[in-house]
Amino acid sequence: MKTNAFVEPDDIRTLFSRALSGMYKTEVPQYGALLDLVADINAEVLQESKELADRLRVAGQLDRLDVERHGAIRLGTVEELAVMRRLFAVMGMRAVGYYDLSVAGVPVHATAFRPVEDSSLKRNPFRVFTSLLRLDLIGDAALRERAAKILVGRSIFTPRCLELIDRAERDGGLSGRDTQEFVAQALETFRWHSEATVDIETYRQLRASHPLIADVVCFKGPHINHLTPRVLDIDQAQAAMLEKGIRAKDAIEGPPKRKCPILLRQTSFLALEEPIRFQGAEGADGTHTARFGEIEQRGCALTPKGRALYDDLLKASLEAGRDAGSRASALARVFEAFPDDARALQRAGLAYFRYSVDRRNLVRSRPVSANASVDELLDQSLVRAEPLVYEDFLPVSAAGIFRSNLGSEGAARYVAGGNREAFETALGTSVMNEFALYEAAQAASLEECRRELANVPVMASN
Repeated sequence: MKTNAFVEPDDIRTLFSRALSGMYKTEVPQYGALLDLVADINAEVLQESKELADRLRVAGQLDRLDVERHGAIRLGTVEELAVMRRLFAVMGMRAVGYYDLSVAGVPVHATAFRPVEDSSLKRNPFRVFTSLLRLDLIGDAALRERAAKILVGRSIFTPRCLELIDRAERDGGLSGRDTQEFVAQALETFRWHSEATVDIETYRQLRASHPLIADVVCFKGPHINHLTPRVLDIDQAQAAMLEKGIRAKDAIEGPPKRKCPILLRQTSFLALEEPIRFQGAEGADGTHTARFGEIEQRGCALTPKGRALYDDLLKASLEAGRDAGSRASALARVFEAFPDDARALQRAGLAYFRYSVDRRNLVRSRPVSANASVDELLDQSLVRAEPLVYEDFLPVSAAGIFRSNLGSEGAARYVAGGNREAFETALGTSVMNEFALYEAAQAASLEECRRELANVPVMASN
């Protein structure tokens, strides 16, 4: 039976995300430098733009800016994915969206575990992009069987972590003492291990198939491979990394720089080359690259119509600019066809918005029609529209980040395509539809506006 003694899932998520950030900062000191860089840029941007600061404050975005992170892990088996779903559920995180990265040459499919309620997102929007290795995409049958056998032999969750997940599900929550232990035990799943579970020859064979396959199969668990703070100006962050001698990837992933940002832009410092001890009669020393430092800038969520336009323009830009030098100019040129104004996006139905009553204009001489359109309410300045932040990910951008940090071995175009049904079977539930979540948030905000406007007294006319 649930009692008031249980810790709220939002608070468990905050405790875990802080602990994970602290652990990663210890393991990868350059991540700490990245946090400082982002904090300095955000402070500068907010100081220079009071309008942006006010908009973020009104939208409830300002308080969450300093705690915002997303992480990424890669799992090897369907059993690991099923338990990971249960682990994240203790923290109030649900599986949102299905991502097929095979179309971009990466043999995984994925989902994003994140909070879905507005109140939870405002408190801590921590997300984990979670990939599942697709062994069916390994062409060599003997190597595929070898990889499967290795993965079956590992357990990525501590026995105590599994017990606490069971307890949370049985009792409806965790006490304060159990929460502290749960966070500590869950952290072990994401910890880095510098000792491989295979010999160096097996590692090399798997890496030749694809570097990501080696990263998933050859270690004790799904080490967190990056944690990503949110920056308000990613172009400035990219330049700052280079100025500070941080090895950044050659280009920012996602849409071009805009006055009204859309979706998600990402960059990173390149993966570290880390010493690894391999198994074998005599053992062997080698290196592995997996962990890197990513930065993201989030824009507004697009409707299916807006996303279709984005995908079409992105495809056109990739065809127009094949190399890194021409890619940025081609991207900017092609995306001139995408409206770069919040009101234009709203009128065209390309993006989602959160509506709120403009209290400066509540006094009026005639009632608002119950059937008044959104455009009428906006034109009369009775409501304001603030773009909804995109809380999810982009498969092409994720694949681009992965490729730039894992190496070029095993580069391929997988013809099998996505397999959402198999992924959801492994997950144990259907993934939530991100468009439906944004649509519901937009509709709820508009309904609240209508209720509030209906209760405002009308001035008597003279």
